[in-house]
Amino acid sequence: MSDNDQGQVHYHSEDGVAWLTFDRTASRNAMTWQMYDQLEAHCETIENDPELVAVVMRGAGGEAFVAGTDIKQFATFDKGEDAIAYERRIDRVVGRVEHLPLPTLALLEGFCVGGGAAIALACDFRLATPTLKFGIPIARTLGNCLSITNVSRLVEHAGIARAKQVLMAGELVRAEEALALGLVGEVVDAEAIETTVVERAQAFKERAPLTVRAAKEVIQRVIEARRPAFDASDDWIATCYTSRDFKAAVDKFVNKTPFRWQGH
Repeated sequence: MSDNDQGQVHYHSEDGVAWLTFDRTASRNAMTWQMYDQLEAHCETIENDPELVAVVMRGAGGEAFVAGTDIKQFATFDKGEDAIAYERRIDRVVGRVEHLPLPTLALLEGFCVGGGAAIALACDFRLATPTLKFGIPIARTLGNCLSITNVSRLVEHAGIARAKQVLMAGELVRAEEALALGLVGEVVDAEAIETTVVERAQAFKERAPLTVRAAKEVIQRVIEARRPAFDASDDWIATCYTSRDFKAAVDKFVNKTPFRWQGH
C-alpha cells in the first residue's frame, strides 16, 4: 500500500468542539493501521485539552463514515496470534474512543460498517442522514470474527435478536430502522445534519461539566460490569482468521479471484 493510500484522521478544534474526520475517500474511509494510530493519538490530545466540551467524529466525502478496516492489511495474517493481536489492537483503540471523558457524537452518512460500526457504537450519540447503511456484514464478506467486546456493544444497543441478524445474516440496517432500534438517536436530512450536530455539541457548554463526566463514567461502569472477559472469544477469532475461507475471501478482495465458502 502506497503512502498516498494510507489515509488520514484529521483533527481540529473549533469553539470548544473537537472534530475528527476519517479521510480516505477512495476506499470509503476504510481504516489503515496508520489511521488507527492517528485516532488513538488524537484521543490523547483531546483528553489533555481542558478547553473542549465535546467531540464529533465524521467521515470525509459524504459516502461513508468508515467502511471497516482495509482488507488488504489481512493478507499477511498466517496464524491465530496475528488475529488475536489485531482484535486486541482494535479493542484498545475503540476503547479509547469509548472512554473519552467528553460527550462524543458520531455524524453518520452512508456506509458505517465493520470497524466503522464499532467506532460509532463507542460514541455517546449517533446522528445519521437517511443514506445510512449500518452493519457488520462479515458473514458475507470476510468470514472472520469480532472480539467479544465489540459483539457486546452491538448486543447492548440492538438487542440479541437484531445482533444475530446483523452478524449471522450480514444484514445492513437502514436509517429509519436504526432509529427505531436505538442504534442512532436522530435521522437528519443531509443538508442540515452538520448544523444539527454542531448545535448538539455546543449545547454541552450549558451543562454541568462534572455531572456530564460523572454520568458518562458511571454508566460506563455499569456497562463494563456486565461484559464478559475480553479474551472470551479468542478461540473463535483464531479459528476464523486462520481458516481457508478467510484466506480465500481476502485473496478475492486483493486479487479479484473467485471463491466459494467451504466452512473450514
